[in-house]
Amino acid sequence: MIRKAQFAGSWYPNKIEEVKKYFIPIEEEKKVDVISCICPHAGWMYSGKVAAEVYSKIKPADVYVLVGPNHTGMGKNSAIYPEGYWETPFGKTKVNSELVDLIVKYSEFVEKDKTAHLKEHCLEVQLPFLQYLAKEYEKEITIVPLVLKIEDYHSCKDIGISIANAVKEYKKLYPLQKVVLISSTDMTHYEPHSYAKKLDSMAIEQIVLLSDKGLFNTVISYGISMCGVFGTVSVLVSSKLLGAKEAKLVKYLTSGDISGDYDTVVGYAGIIIY
Repeated sequence: MIRKAQFAGSWYPNKIEEVKKYFIPIEEEKKVDVISCICPHAGWMYSGKVAAEVYSKIKPADVYVLVGPNHTGMGKNSAIYPEGYWETPFGKTKVNSELVDLIVKYSEFVEKDKTAHLKEHCLEVQLPFLQYLAKEYEKEITIVPLVLKIEDYHSCKDIGISIANAVKEYKKLYPLQKVVLISSTDMTHYEPHSYAKKLDSMAIEQIVLLSDKGLFNTVISYGISMCGVFGTVSVLVSSKLLGAKEAKLVKYLTSGDISGDYDTVVGYAGIIIY
């Protein structure tokens, strides 16, 4: 089973030299050993600089659990890709079916389903960054892709706890395997630049405080159109159970900073949790 690339050459480059240009040089000793990170998923021409700065600053993992929103509405509510490979122009990356099984075992809501992933962009646009890192560090990586269309805190918390429990069990079996969680999300959508920054600062504040319930309540109360909020809530729950103590905003931009159109923008935040 191979999930073929859907957005290569449009949302992200299809040449490895172009991917390399997004990364910034950082000394190895200054890179951070993270538990998770928050990265945007728009076309790289808009959000690539933010995502790349996060990936430039983190120490690479062996396994990445990718959590994002289901924009298409296809498939199950909490859909985890079961097995096989994801392919981009930079090669095939194997799905870690063993960790998939553990997450499904622990969760009340997560179901195996490939349909939800067929036309969804939010995880695919992260993969070339990870494949590039793997190549640079001569690593063989695996991924666990999960997309959500849930909207309640109970489900988010269940999924977060399930991911943490699964990772803990996986680490007992494979103690040398480093696992990193990635929440794929954009921030405020289609608001004036100054208003988007104001709304996003409130959501970012809750993430930096590692407050999953605070993030959920802030986004709902203020109507912040953060598309991956529910996955981010789950990742925050998981991260704290896995030992996270701090979070740091790496970079924030809006599409207006790229296009020059500040009337209607989308916000992009890159955050590391460690």
